[in-house]
Amino acid sequence: MTAAADAVASPVSPALLERVLECLRVRPDGLTEHALITQLRDAGVEPFAGARLQEPLSLFQTHFLLFHCLYRLRDRLAEQGEWLRIHCLDIGIEPVSGVPRAGGFPAPHDPLRAYYLDPTRLDTMDAAAVEALLGEFWSRLGRDEQREQALAVLELADPVDADTIRHQYRRMAQRHHPDRGGDTATLQRINAARWVLLTGE
Repeated sequence: MTAAADAVASPVSPALLERVLECLRVRPDGLTEHALITQLRDAGVEPFAGARLQEPLSLFQTHFLLFHCLYRLRDRLAEQGEWLRIHCLDIGIEPVSGVPRAGGFPAPHDPLRAYYLDPTRLDTMDAAAVEALLGEFWSRLGRDEQREQALAVLELADPVDADTIRHQYRRMAQRHHPDRGGDTATLQRINAARWVLLTGE
């Protein structure tokens, strides 16, 4: 996709891309998706300022728009000799020279990039489709993939025992509880991750 095509097809403005980039520059060591959305919301940047993250459809739309911005920024920054790491738990900018060749650069066809740069994905998702997507999230993964994803959600890595899982779960559940400024969807993912890790199912 060319820069011109991006500009026509993109659901976000160049000004929004600049605001996202400003937030990333403030935290050169990187930050989580949740922290980046919080920064944008607190700065009054729309559509993040008005996002209703407790509602699954709004949460999906917010996530999609942010990752659309990030993949567009990655293409732009790569031309300037910088690499944008894109993961829900680690978003940050580093010099291209510091990126490991084996795992840092995407494959020639990066399915995630293609997904998030396709605005029709956003247009075709309604509340029912998002609910179904969330419901199938864990069931679509194999047992090993479930464990790997659950560990990532709880910010853990193997080897890990049940006590560590419970301790980390309590810590993250408190941090992301809606009463403390978190959101319901994140708390649901944390609960699901604990269940996967402690039951092995």
